[in-house]
Amino acid sequence: MPGKPGSAPGLPSRYIATMLATVGQRIAAAFRATAPDPFVIAVLLTAFTFVLALVTTDTTPVQLIDDWADPSNGIWKFLGFSMQMCLILVTGHALAAAGPVALVLRKLADLPQTGAQAAALVAFVAASLGTLNWGLGLIAGALMARDVGRSLSRRNIPYHYPVLVAAGYVGLMVWHGGFSGTAPLKVSTAAQIADVLPPDVHLDPIPITRTILSPMNLVITGGMVVLVPVIFAMLMPKSGESAPSTPAPGDGADETDRTPIIPRILEETPIVNLLLAAMIAVWAWRYYFPAEGASGIRTLTPNSVNLTMLMLGLLLHRSPRSFLSAVEDGARGCAGIIIQFPLYAGIMGMMHASGLTAELASLLGRGSPTTLPLTTCVSAGVVNLFVPSGGGQWGVQGPIVIQSALDAGVPMPKMVMALAYGDELTNMLQPFWALPLLAITGAKARDIVGYTAIAMAFGFVWTLGWLLVF
Repeated sequence: MPGKPGSAPGLPSRYIATMLATVGQRIAAAFRATAPDPFVIAVLLTAFTFVLALVTTDTTPVQLIDDWADPSNGIWKFLGFSMQMCLILVTGHALAAAGPVALVLRKLADLPQTGAQAAALVAFVAASLGTLNWGLGLIAGALMARDVGRSLSRRNIPYHYPVLVAAGYVGLMVWHGGFSGTAPLKVSTAAQIADVLPPDVHLDPIPITRTILSPMNLVITGGMVVLVPVIFAMLMPKSGESAPSTPAPGDGADETDRTPIIPRILEETPIVNLLLAAMIAVWAWRYYFPAEGASGIRTLTPNSVNLTMLMLGLLLHRSPRSFLSAVEDGARGCAGIIIQFPLYAGIMGMMHASGLTAELASLLGRGSPTTLPLTTCVSAGVVNLFVPSGGGQWGVQGPIVIQSALDAGVPMPKMVMALAYGDELTNMLQPFWALPLLAITGAKARDIVGYTAIAMAFGFVWTLGWLLVF
């Protein structure tokens, strides 16, 4: 319990919390006054990249346009990967919206008794689940922020809604150190490595026991899961309630009543879900518990994560209708991804073909064996602002990181994770992946980015410090 007014034990922490909340409000106000919509940011980044490549490389304007529109390496390059990301989002949403999971989320929403406790709870849930799967962490964080806000409003407890929504986004601040982290998964098999490395560069597969489950990552990522909720508790203003947007309840009953009897029976029976789940379960058993060799959990890929999430979602929903309704809700959050992901793929195409990515990564990724992981982390954070995709960024920066590690004699797992940390931390400035969260909560990107920027600053201090220790 906090100390009474004037008591010594409570003064320092209360002063720090008050100061941090004040700073957070001022930074948030500055972003609200200046930050445009994420789609506008994507277009402006496209134009900025075009000009930057034109000025700093020998590429001509026509070549840049061709690189941007190239069907293999430009705007359409990551259509397959974007589908994987949409599926992670949709299956994560379906699992979080399943009856048992949703019930747990609602029960949790009624636990906080203050705005600070609410912010800490939302951040902890988002970060914890984000280490399991980034889509689950993002959607559960959004649902928690929305439901906790409703619960606080119902109980007349003061709070500031943008802080809750920002707290719901922090799963994207720790995800790359978790089990759906792209970079560590992309080096876990020879086939995945061959996708990005030139033929003359050899790299043995790196199991996740040396990346995601390494002592370094357990300290860095596990520490942030604990640290970030404390930060958001301090960011919550002591007063200034802001009621969350409450979407109107859907009118699904009438539509159900008009459905013919045979389709209704098929759509509402759990047998259909169980049939498909049973097929996936056979695969899952052989994948995670093989008769010979290592468990698939050590070499998880986006595809295996998606198939596992699909199975769990089917099992936890009562019927195909319930499952598809959750999928449709999740798919609405994909709208921004569908239209903006090609723009960022085009940015990547221009940066890669012109050599701008290599120049930027090399410029920021130089250093001694001691400082190279730090500069790699920072450079990955900068590149992520232009390429907000762990897979896309690994495709263009991964070969540079690997070659730098080989030249400097730095352990490869450490360099892979250094790139992963930089990529995830600047998600707190890049609103691209916040689009589904914003759709669920009804908030604006400009309302939350001031608070997430503060969390990012603390995250960089924490991460860079431990990269020096290990």
